[in-house]
Amino acid sequence: QVQLVESGGGLVQAGGSLKLSCAASGRTFSSLAMGWFRQAPGKERDFVAGINWSGAITGYADSVKGRFTISRDNAQNTVYLQMNSLDSEDTAVYYCAAKETAFGLWSVVKEEYKYDYWGQGTQVTVSS
Repeated sequence: QVQLVESGGGLVQAGGSLKLSCAASGRTFSSLAMGWFRQAPGKERDFVAGINWSGAITGYADSVKGRFTISRDNAQNTVYLQMNSLDSEDTAVYYCAAKETAFGLWSVVKEEYKYDYWGQGTQVTVSS
């Protein structure tokens, strides 16, 4: 079992920045592929960003490329999502996800169904 706890959400003005954190426990963190997804009201949950077990490979949804950065600290068992130039379209609940047995995987996992564990979500609201 892997437990994921997100933090860092909140209310921010358009053009501002937020940094989300996701602390993991229960498994060797460096063996997990990690991802961030988001779900806006009335919409499906969508992939935002992903990072492989080592941190060397990252991937982003087109809508956030150049504005968001995913990173991980395997010593701290934490994955981050730095979000810059936020706009109202980024308003959503943001979820952290983990995929087991990803050690040695040199790609980003973008498919929701491939993730094994999910956090409870953190609300990000961007006011215009």
